[in-house]
Formats: sequence, structure tokens, C-alpha cells
Amino acid sequence: MHKPILIIGACGQIGTELTIELRSKYGAENVIASDIREGGEALMQSGPFELLDATDYEAVEDVVMHYEIDEVYLMAAMLSATAEKFPMRAWNLNMNSLFNVLNLAKEKKITKVFWPSSIAVFGPNTPKENTPQSTIMEPSTVYGISKQSGERWCEYYHKKYGVDVRSVRYPGLISWKTMPGGGTTDYAVEIYHEALKKGGYECFLDGNTQLPMMYMDDAIRATINLMDCPTENIKVRSSYNLGGMSFTPKQMADSITQHIPDFEITYAPDFRQEIADSWPSSIDDSAAREEWDWEPRFNLEQTTIEMLDNLKTIQK
Repeated sequence: MHKPILIIGACGQIGTELTIELRSKYGAENVIASDIREGGEALMQSGPFELLDATDYEAVEDVVMHYEIDEVYLMAAMLSATAEKFPMRAWNLNMNSLFNVLNLAKEKKITKVFWPSSIAVFGPNTPKENTPQSTIMEPSTVYGISKQSGERWCEYYHKKYGVDVRSVRYPGLISWKTMPGGGTTDYAVEIYHEALKKGGYECFLDGNTQLPMMYMDDAIRATINLMDCPTENIKVRSSYNLGGMSFTPKQMADSITQHIPDFEITYAPDFRQEIADSWPSSIDDSAAREEWDWEPRFNLEQTTIEMLDNLKTIQK
């Protein structure tokens, strides 16, 4: 039987689907979901849930000790676009929650930690094409600064205290099951909803803005595979580059018109354009491929089919 797992931030875009998948894999009773507020019906009915403030060390410790937690997936965060509006709140949530979990691991109260980083760690001076695993970062957003700082702290806690912490730099994520939570790549989910509801979409990024993206099934699979990987295979303790596909809003719109011929897209770039312009257009994830056999399964066309077919079903 797998030892108990705690997911902090289980009601978010990634956390919801990660919780369901882990419960399917290890049993509902072995995966404790938690968040500062309750989530959707599917999540709440699928297994144990605790109301939990990720920035409250004693509260997190109480849950860890009560359920005899072995692994923690820390998914709580304020994302890029929202963090620009509330910088100090974002810093407090993104950093203090990480310290809480790293310190529990340092004290041997948990044995393994997953913490997500992001392509937001990269900045305008980073090579945009096939961005290397190790390169210039210099993030220009609050979210990116917190993620780069988090990467450095993860590596420090591993080297200094032997903490088994693992991380990937997520690209933009696309899912039909949950709505995004205030990121710069949210258009890539919203566009499918609007295509089916209204037959058109006004995009907040320029049509030629190419960004790294990933279908959620691939992201969940990568996360669990990394955590299941033998310790000796994990060479990167900051965060692994994780690649899936890269495309522009125009290319995504073109893929939708293959299925909805009358679909139309317009463009009205807002403050998120500057954020997107500072990020890579494609990712070199060879370290993840070589060290723990990472390989994505979904391309843009497959993603469009999955999104439209599933959204049609739930919108009926």
C-alpha cells in the first residue's frame, strides 16, 4: 500500500486533475486533498479533503502529522497575470508555502516533495528558441521571480539538508476539465469554450505570439512519473525543463477552424502581451527525456480534438 500523499492547492487547474489521477493510482484514502476553499463536486466527493492555508506552517504540520503524510505535492500558487496585480500577496503565498513544506522535509516529517516551477523563470534575455535547461533567466514578472527563487531554494535544501524535492517547469497548460487560474496562457483554454459557445474569440495576445504549451494529460503524467522515478536518476534539483508543443494563437485558431469552419478570432493584446514576449517560444527538455524518459503524447491537432469533443459533451 502506498504511503499517504498530501496535495496542497488541490482545487486549482493542475491540482484538481492531479488529485483525481493519484487517487485512481494509489486509492482515494491514500491521497489527501487540501486547499484554502472547497473545490468542485468531482474532487470533493472523490476522497478526503482538508481546508488548509498553505502559508500557515502549524496548520500544514498538523495535517501532515494527523494523516502520517509521506509525500507532498505543493500546487498552491498565484499565477502570472494575477500576481502582477497583487505582488506582495503573490510573493507571500508562493514563497512561504514552499518554505513550510521544505522545512517539514528538512525535519524528516515528510520524505518527498513535488513543487512546480514554470517557464516564467525565463526572461527577455533568455534564448527564446529551444531554451536550454541551464541558461540566463532574469525573469521580469513577480510570478517568475518567485519561481526562480523557489528553484534556488529547492536546490539549496537538497544539497544542504538532503531534501528529496523534485520539480518541472510547466509550460502553458490546456484542459477541458478545469478552467485556468489567472495565467498568461489562459487564452489556450478560453478559446475552445468560446468557439463552441459563440463561434468566435477575442484573444488577449497577438496572433503571432508563440509559446510552449502542453495538454494537461501530459503534464499530470510527467508529474507522477518524476515522483515515481528512482532517486539516483534525478540529477536536476532546481527544476526540469518540460516541453510539449509550441504554437501561436493564430495556429490554434486554424486548428479549430478545421472542425468549426465559421470560427473567427480577433486580437486585442493587453498587459499580458509584455509577459508573453519575455518568455521562450520553445523548450529544450533533453535532460528530462534522458534522465527519466520524458516524452509528450499530444500535439496541437490532438489537443484540439480532445478539447472540442469533451467540451461538446459537458456543454450539452
